[in-house]
Amino acid sequence: MELLGDLWLGMPIWVWLAFVAAVLAILVFDLGVLHRTPHEIEVRESLWMSAFYIGLGLLWAVAVWWIYYTYGGEQAIDPQIAALPTPEARAWEAVTLYITGYLVEKTLAMDNVFIISMIFAYFAVPRIHQHRVLFWGILGVIVLRAVMIGLGATLVMNFSWILYVFAVILIATGVKMLLSVDDTPDIGNNRVLAFLKRRLRVTEGLHGQRFWVRQPDPATGRLLWFATPLFLCLVLVEIADVVFAIDSVPAIFAITPDPFIVYTSNIFAILGLRALYFALAAMVHRFHYLKYALALVLVFIGSKIFLGDWLWDGKMPAELSLGVTAALLAGGVLFSLWKTRGAPATGAAPATPAG
Repeated sequence: MELLGDLWLGMPIWVWLAFVAAVLAILVFDLGVLHRTPHEIEVRESLWMSAFYIGLGLLWAVAVWWIYYTYGGEQAIDPQIAALPTPEARAWEAVTLYITGYLVEKTLAMDNVFIISMIFAYFAVPRIHQHRVLFWGILGVIVLRAVMIGLGATLVMNFSWILYVFAVILIATGVKMLLSVDDTPDIGNNRVLAFLKRRLRVTEGLHGQRFWVRQPDPATGRLLWFATPLFLCLVLVEIADVVFAIDSVPAIFAITPDPFIVYTSNIFAILGLRALYFALAAMVHRFHYLKYALALVLVFIGSKIFLGDWLWDGKMPAELSLGVTAALLAGGVLFSLWKTRGAPATGAAPATPAG
C-alpha cells in the first residue's frame, strides 16, 4: 500500500492507476457495448457520443478538484498551484488549468479532423470501417502522448528554461499556420506512405475491417501476410497525431508544467476525437476560419510565457488565460459559421469505396 501512495510526477501512483483504469473502462464500454457490431455512425449518433465524451471530460474536472484539494499542496509541481494559500484555492486553480488545456486540445483536435477526413478519402475507407481505424488510432495516441508528456515533464522539471523553447516553438507554429491556412496536404506524395509501399506487400483493395490478410504470393503461390490499405490508413492517422502533438504538447506545457493535468486533459480531449470526427467530417468546410483562431491561440499561449514574466512577475493568471483562449476559439467558430453559411459540403470522407 505504501508503494501505491508514493509520488510519481507529482501524484500518488494510485491516482495514476485509477485514471488509466477509468480510460480503459471507457474504451471497453465504447468498443464492447456501444460499437460491438460494426455499423455506419451517422451524425445524430455522433453528436450524442460527442456530448457523452464532453460530459466525461467535464466530470473529470470534479475529480481534478478533489485530487488537488487532497494532494495539491505546497509540493505541487506547478508553482502557480503551490503558491496559493488554501487547499480550495489550489483545487480551483488546478481545475482552471485543466479546462484551459482541455479546451485547447479539443479545438486542436478539430483541425486534426480535416487531415483524417482527407486520409479516409484517399484510401476510400467506407464509414462502417472508419470507427475501427479511429479506435486503434486512439490507443496508439494514449501511449504516444504518455511518452511525449513524460519526456516533456522530465525536461521541464530539470530545465526550467525549456518552457521558453516551447514558447518560441508555439509562436513560430502559430505564425506558420497563419501563412499556410489554405495549403492542402498531398496525401499521395506522403513520404511515410511511399516507404510503406516499398517495404510491405499491400493488397489491391480493402478486406473488410482487417489490417492484415494472408493470401497467395503472385510469383510463388505461397501464402504470405499482406498489409491492407486500412493498415496504411491507420499508420497515416497515427503520423498525423504525431505532427499535431508537436503543437499540442508544448501548448499545454505552456499552460501548466503539471504532468497530471497535462496528460489527463490531453487524453479526455482525444477520447472524444472519434465521436467528434463523425460529427464534423461532413461539415469541416464550415470551420475553415477556425484555423486562424487556432493560430492566434498558439501565438497567445507562447507569448504569455514572456508576458507573465514581464507583467505579472511570474505566470499569467489562469483565469485570464482561460478567458482569452475561450474568446479566441469562440470567435473563430462563430465567424466561420457566419462566413461559410450556405457553402456546399466538401472534403468529407466517402461512405463507399471509390473505384
